[in-house]
Amino acid sequence: MAYATAKNIAIDSIPVIDVAPLFEGPGGEQRIGRQLLETVDQIGFFYIKNHGIPTTLIDGVFSVAERFFSAPREDKRSVCVRDSHRGFLPIGEATMSGNENKDLKESFVWGWNVAADDPDIGSSGAMLAANRWPGFLPEMSGVLTRYIETINTLGIRLLRAFAAGLELEHDYFVRHFSKPLTRAAILYYPPQPEKMSETQFGVGTHTDYGCITLLYQDGTGGLQVRHRNGEWLTAHPIPGTYVVNVGDLLHRWSNDRFISNPHRVVNASGKARYSVPVFVDPDWDTVIDPVTGAEERARYGAIGCAEYIRGIYEKSFEYRKTGKQ
Repeated sequence: MAYATAKNIAIDSIPVIDVAPLFEGPGGEQRIGRQLLETVDQIGFFYIKNHGIPTTLIDGVFSVAERFFSAPREDKRSVCVRDSHRGFLPIGEATMSGNENKDLKESFVWGWNVAADDPDIGSSGAMLAANRWPGFLPEMSGVLTRYIETINTLGIRLLRAFAAGLELEHDYFVRHFSKPLTRAAILYYPPQPEKMSETQFGVGTHTDYGCITLLYQDGTGGLQVRHRNGEWLTAHPIPGTYVVNVGDLLHRWSNDRFISNPHRVVNASGKARYSVPVFVDPDWDTVIDPVTGAEERARYGAIGCAEYIRGIYEKSFEYRKTGKQ
């Protein structure tokens, strides 16, 4: 299968892409796809503006996040994460693979909404699962469910543009999205003490392991991205924009055409930091088989979406290593 070749361009910052053309149909997807091809083979991060996500919805998510994380610890622990990876993760429960220290953050993780008796839960190895919602914050489920559904739709539009950029059929990456493994987290980073070790991070150096991530961050800052030339860039908050990055699965699926960049968070602001990543992925049983051009070999074997993500969970989260639930 043939696909386009990217231009060899120099990037000294994280680009901002106006994605309004995505809402114009295939022609707009083609234009955005060309921009993605020109940037994402060099750095797998970019900002998007004119994305269509209502400010009121974003504000509602951050309001819920602040109220959840300010609640008493025993209330938050009432929805501690279980084997389905839904719920609350306190500080010390996550360590990015290969890093020295545990991440200095609290998380609440939720995913695509399915019923507790959905037969695909067992088939997927609990990667598809019912969410765990706290009783002390009843509005949380409605706000976060609307948010993940809205961002998933935007993620599908972006994945169509990624396919267009490779001169594939535009639905190539999104043919299986009936019950996606799309999942999300609200994150709280406490201020890092000035004298803390240089190897301590809010989130240590890692790559995301799904297809694409759409991150909305507050104005505190702290996200750092490593360009493939080795330079660390700061992804400063830009009001009204999302930071989007390629994950490992799209890196594999595109046969290294789209780069999954290492990144980290250092909260040196002296105040709390909140952010909300949404990890957009297809159905659990989607096979990630690299796209290859004429006379090009696949650099990776085919792998199931759920299989790959579950393998990363086993390495990164303390509750899965100790059997705690």
